[in-house]
Amino acid sequence: MWRKVKKLKIALFLMVSMILLAACGNSESANGDSNAAGDGAAYNLVEDGKLTFAASGEFKPFSYMEGSDMVGYDVAVGEAIAEKLGLEPNPQRAKFSGIVTGVTEGRYDIAVASHTITEERLQQVNFSEPYYYSGPVIYTRPDSNIQTEDDLEGKEISVARGTTYLEVAEQYTSSIPQVDSDVVALQSLASGHHDAVITDDVTGFTAIDAGLEIEGKFQLDVAEQAVAVKKDNTALLEAVNEALEEMRESGELAALSEEWIGGDITEEPEIEE
Repeated sequence: MWRKVKKLKIALFLMVSMILLAACGNSESANGDSNAAGDGAAYNLVEDGKLTFAASGEFKPFSYMEGSDMVGYDVAVGEAIAEKLGLEPNPQRAKFSGIVTGVTEGRYDIAVASHTITEERLQQVNFSEPYYYSGPVIYTRPDSNIQTEDDLEGKEISVARGTTYLEVAEQYTSSIPQVDSDVVALQSLASGHHDAVITDDVTGFTAIDAGLEIEGKFQLDVAEQAVAVKKDNTALLEAVNEALEEMRESGELAALSEEWIGGDITEEPEIEE
């Protein structure tokens, strides 16, 4: 009888021990997951608890210096992503030409630096979903009858000297006055010269905000700008995409664009066929 009671006690002891061990294991696992989310351990970060992201600091209004602080749309997006991931934002200024290499070599966790998604860059890094779109836009005076690409045929279209917009304009006309800058072209347009100007939407937003009576009619091509992430860091890429999607759905991404750019460049524009 004594032996049976002893065996029963041992069996009960072992059973309780196994239950406690299992509970501890589950607790440690949960805590481990929580800590990984809190300090970014799952993302293999450059510095624990921080999201180190690169921008050029030389591309106003996307990233530029105000005293010792780097600010702009790119920087604001990077800071917002860090916040969504529960990390401290750690923006780093870097020469644009070396930023992608810096991501591949692990000097930066990500780049939020107005990188256009290209096949060449995709060989070096992965890209998030676009956080804004750019490309050549047709600007006219408000009373213009230009509404579609067909309306550009034979019109006088001004562009800034030395830009790729000259090649775009040549598809529609041979009358292409070239001026010193996009701003000069838009000022001339508002003053009654030329039929249209080709420039990017950000330049157009800035000119309109400054009081020029012009308007953007349609976009001729689209370039997707996205966050660059190291090739093997799929966990971080997924987290960045989730953060951007949350910002897009809540309106935060558009609000940052309005604040820094003066218009919403976060929605993919429709291109005239």
